[in-house]
Amino acid sequence: MFYTYLRGLVVLLLWSINGNAHYHNTDKIPNQDENYILVAPHRTWWDPVYMAFATKPKQFIFMAKKELFTNRIFGWWIRMCGAFPIDRENPSASAIKYPINVLKKSDRSLIMFPSGSRHSNDVKGGVALIAKMAKVRIMPVTYTGPMTLKGLVSRERVDMNFGNPIDISDIKKMNDEGIETVANRIQTEFQRLDQETKQWHNDKNQTHSGGLSAFLPSSLPLSSLS
Repeated sequence: MFYTYLRGLVVLLLWSINGNAHYHNTDKIPNQDENYILVAPHRTWWDPVYMAFATKPKQFIFMAKKELFTNRIFGWWIRMCGAFPIDRENPSASAIKYPINVLKKSDRSLIMFPSGSRHSNDVKGGVALIAKMAKVRIMPVTYTGPMTLKGLVSRERVDMNFGNPIDISDIKKMNDEGIETVANRIQTEFQRLDQETKQWHNDKNQTHSGGLSAFLPSSLPLSSLS
């Protein structure tokens, strides 16, 4: 209940600042009865909010570096939003066990940024291990939009593009080779989604420059705040 309230409050704040985001291929999102790991390249402070809103009413947990919990008020706030702390320098077994238990025993899914931070593009192995042990699919999504607060306030367009769920049940052993296979599948889908979004924008700009009405492929349903 409180999670839903907080999510709506933060989304309302983003909407008042930037306007309505555009959500593409939301029909690919698994149904509410299925738990999964929602993954994306970590590009801004606000992309997880858009991710969580696009998949509502599904609720999520997500990892956050332990330093964010040092402030009691802010730490309480992000815990209420579903965050749990991890030590990036010395990760413990609980960093894997806790999300696995949540995925197996609750109705909450997991948001992860496989690169680990906003300053890396390399897909780490944690998502592969959790997905394999929890026996869930991996749902890729990419954010395209403002990277700075100035761009957000200037109402630069925000696009969230959902990809095809990634099933890793065919990978029998999650050794180095298995982890690399999962990482490649995720990275390939991220690249495809980014290219797809870029192509939509190019096509729309070309149509506008030709004086025609706005181009919008029928396969791109837009979500509203209603």
